[in-house]
Amino acid sequence: MFENLTDKLERSFRILKGEGRITEINVAETLKEIRRALIDADVNYKVAKTFTDQVKAKALGQDVLRSVKPGQMMTKIVRDELAQLMGGTAADIRLEGTPAVVLIAGLQGSGKTTFSGKLASWIRSKKGRQVLLVAGDVYRPAAIDQLQVLGKQIGVEVYTEPGNDNPVTIAENAIRYARQKSYNVVIIDTAGRLAVDEAMMREITAIKAAVKPSETLFVVDAMTGQDAVNTAREFNERLDFDGVVLTKLDGDTRGGAAISIRSVVDKPLKFISSGEKMDALQVFHPERMADRILGMGDVVSLVERAQEQFDEEEARRLKKKLVKDQFNFNDFMG
Repeated sequence: MFENLTDKLERSFRILKGEGRITEINVAETLKEIRRALIDADVNYKVAKTFTDQVKAKALGQDVLRSVKPGQMMTKIVRDELAQLMGGTAADIRLEGTPAVVLIAGLQGSGKTTFSGKLASWIRSKKGRQVLLVAGDVYRPAAIDQLQVLGKQIGVEVYTEPGNDNPVTIAENAIRYARQKSYNVVIIDTAGRLAVDEAMMREITAIKAAVKPSETLFVVDAMTGQDAVNTAREFNERLDFDGVVLTKLDGDTRGGAAISIRSVVDKPLKFISSGEKMDALQVFHPERMADRILGMGDVVSLVERAQEQFDEEEARRLKKKLVKDQFNFNDFMG
């Protein structure tokens, strides 16, 4: 998925090859290339600009390590800032309540129904919970059939109400049924539209108000790039969801949505999904994604080791000065 972005970022780091240290002059060209690479990957322009400004501030304020080259140092800084941009740390799903209710929202074709099945399988295997799937898309009969097929595949019951075209009452009845049958997690798959519209927003907000979910997840197709980010923003303004799920990460996508979405909607990216198999679901780890984008995990480890050694050397130097009674105010300020 990130091959093009990885190649371009690697080329940008090569600008610093052969340089003795990071300076304002030689870092400017590198940052220009990094910003261009991010925009080409469909990262929001403002996000890319803010990101490179933060990288510049970190790079120019960085201690020069003897055992690390400037290009390697820059890789580590970019990796850390990328991870921070995407949320810093993984965000867990909240499963509170009896039963815990998870509401799934998103546009038609985003992969909501498939994700609902994957999430049910993941919660059952990873969290050890009894899960009930709810077919709440009353407009697309194929969605109900699809959910039933997925439910049978993973051994999870699917609650349906043939003939009832009110998704709010279906959701409320499903929760009552879950209590009777001792299910402790209910996942409600809802209807999508081809575009954000008023009827859709009213319906999904009515379902949310009725069932009071502990977690509302917004599913977006990563292949739609920056449009995915814009759609997420519109939904969040009305629905105030808890987290984002990016699907179809195995497709021909440039990865911009994964990088931009957190800073645009200020909600964590919780899961990433690729492929049709029910086990193709992963908790989103910003640090791992940053490593994957840069394709340079070894360099990051090298710089981290060098920083640790640098700190040890500095501690030894200051200890010697203390013993010799040469420790001064400048050492204290450092």
